[in-house]
Amino acid sequence: MPITSAAGAGAYSAIAKLGGNALGEAKPAAPLQGGTEFSDIVESLLTNVTQSGEAMQTQAANLASGKADTLDLVTAVAETELAVETLVTIRDRVISAYQEILNMPI
Repeated sequence: MPITSAAGAGAYSAIAKLGGNALGEAKPAAPLQGGTEFSDIVESLLTNVTQSGEAMQTQAANLASGKADTLDLVTAVAETELAVETLVTIRDRVISAYQEILNMPI
């Protein structure tokens, strides 16, 4: 399943909902009814990065053998890039949140 820009935006909004709103207000500590676990989101992102990377490799092999168009490869590369950028953004936000927690006075 290739990552689309809509899927990337959906993943980003899911993380934004977990992390609080634009004003920095924290969400309740208790899990929300029907909510998504953070580990499920990370697993889904990793799966999407892996699948889009495999699709890119397949398209590159198809292009080399003359079975695919250059546009197909460019699209696969763009989807992989979007998936990786989404994953890196989430990683950076998690690290930032962790550092903020470490800097809180006790």
